[in-house]
Parts: sequence; C-alpha cells; structure tokens
Amino acid sequence: MNLARRKFLHLAAGTAVAPAFSRLASALDYPTRPVHMVVGFAAGGPLDTSARLIAQGLSERLGRQFIIENRPGASSNLAAEQVVRARPDGYTLLICSAANAWNGALYGDLGFDFSHEVVPVASYAQVPGVMEVNPTVPARSVSDFITYAKANPGKINMASAGPGSLVGMFGELFKAMAGVDLVTVNYRGSAPALPDLITGRMQVMFDVVSSSIGHIRAGKVRALAVTTATRLDVLPDVPPIGDFVSGYEAIGWNGIGAPTNTPPEIVEILNREVNAIVAEPKVKARLTELGYTVFTGSPIEFGTFINGYTEKWGKLIRAANLKPE
Repeated sequence: MNLARRKFLHLAAGTAVAPAFSRLASALDYPTRPVHMVVGFAAGGPLDTSARLIAQGLSERLGRQFIIENRPGASSNLAAEQVVRARPDGYTLLICSAANAWNGALYGDLGFDFSHEVVPVASYAQVPGVMEVNPTVPARSVSDFITYAKANPGKINMASAGPGSLVGMFGELFKAMAGVDLVTVNYRGSAPALPDLITGRMQVMFDVVSSSIGHIRAGKVRALAVTTATRLDVLPDVPPIGDFVSGYEAIGWNGIGAPTNTPPEIVEILNREVNAIVAEPKVKARLTELGYTVFTGSPIEFGTFINGYTEKWGKLIRAANLKPE
C-alpha cells in the first residue's frame, strides 16, 4: 500500500470516529450553557409548580441554570411542537404530562407525533385524582353513587375541566366503566368548576387531589374514592374506585422529554439526576404536599409506560367520541 493510500484511509477512519467522539465529549461536558424546559401550561399551575421544583434541583446539581419557559395553549401542543422542532442537543426539553400522550387521539393530525418525535427522559411524579360529590348528594360510597346515578340517568351533572383534561378523562373513564349516564359540563379548569360543585350546581367531579384536598378537609365536598389503585397517604380513609368498579385506575403523570436523536448520553445524565432529585426527602415531601406521588425509573421504563398509557386513553377517546372545544 503506497503512502498516499495509507494517509487517505487514516483520514477516513478519523472522520468516521470524530462525530461519535465529539458527541461523547459534549455529553461529558453537558451542560455548558443554560437549558430551557418548556411547560405547555400557564405559570403557577400544578405542572409548572412541579417543573420549577425539578429545574431548581437540576440547576443545583449540574451547575448550570435550567430555565422554565411557559408556552401555554392547545393543551400543551404548542410547547410539544416547539420542542420537537428544536435541535436535539439537550438544551431544549419538554415538561410533559398525560395530555401529551392522549392529544394525538383527541386532536387528530397535530403536525407532529409525540410518541415518535419526543424521547422519554425521566418521569418524576404521578398525579392522583379523587371522586367527590356535593354533600347534598345521597351517596356515601361509590356503590351508593352508581345506584343513585342509574336511578337518575341524565340528571346528574359532572363537572369537567374540559375535554383532554385529567378531570375530564378521569370522569369519562368512570362513566364508561360504571355504565352511568352523567351530564358532562365543561369548565376552563378545576378552579372555576369547584365553586359550582360546592354550591350544588354540579353534583360530582373527578378532580386532581392537589386542588381539592383543602375543600375535602373543610367538609365543603365529600370524597367518595380516589382514582389510584391503592389508598393515598393524604386521604388514608378514602378507598380506591377500583374497589367498587373492577379495573378502574386513572392517574396523571409529569416527566421530561427531549427531541428525538438527543444523544443517549445526555438522556442518561438527565435521568440519573432527576431520579436523585426526587429521592431527596425535602423534594419528596414537597411533591406529596402538592398532591403527587413520586414516579421514577429508566428512560426505557418511562417510554414503556407512555406507550401503554397512550393506548389505554386513546381507546377511551375514540369510544366516547371526545373532541377538543
């Protein structure tokens, strides 16, 4: 082999190795500048509050600022699309939630595919719900309520935070599995719906625990059951709906996603650090205070969870013919 050919092959081999070496080097140095974490809902809401807790922990542990960027609209679709279109370098992340998993079924063609264009990075919290009624409703258990509802089809109002909301989905799943005819009344969130439940204009609601716990403790609404498979520490005397409606379980979740093709080394760094953050006693206590339960695992485990979740709720959306307003 002549000298020129040997030199060419050496350069070619070096060129092939360079991208992989460069990617690994950048991952080892990550992050070298601020990281933007995009939240698809307004500042001050439950998802935003939990995201800021994680962002603070990442900033402290990795030595660079993790900045929360709120981009509300279309049930987090605007935020998701922004992240999908971003460079896959680990510097633009999505604070994702249950809405991202079922929005494809709810909205139809979004112009992007969350399940294929967002890489699962880390989960950190699950969002339990609670079935609650106005105190005038003659039901002390889920069984009582089902009997009451079947005796009054189409006469019981169920408050919802809108199609695609956790509140709405928890309730729609109950209607389908319990076989009851409730009138869904959509509001622009839990906050405007709760006063009507308290005054009796609405009879039942499947709210997230964090927004209703104060009203439950004050006796303004009556908790019949939680939407999780087991009892919650914050409501230890309230049984799961599944004790009365076999197979019922409904939870929301919060996590972090990144654009597809984000280097796996960076995904692993973020996953490791988020798991460490939520393992800290003060962070676990704060999440519990916000009405969450800790939810962690590997990126692969998170992805498997999202796939199953998407399939389950997509079937409900199509069967109930739910549409965004």
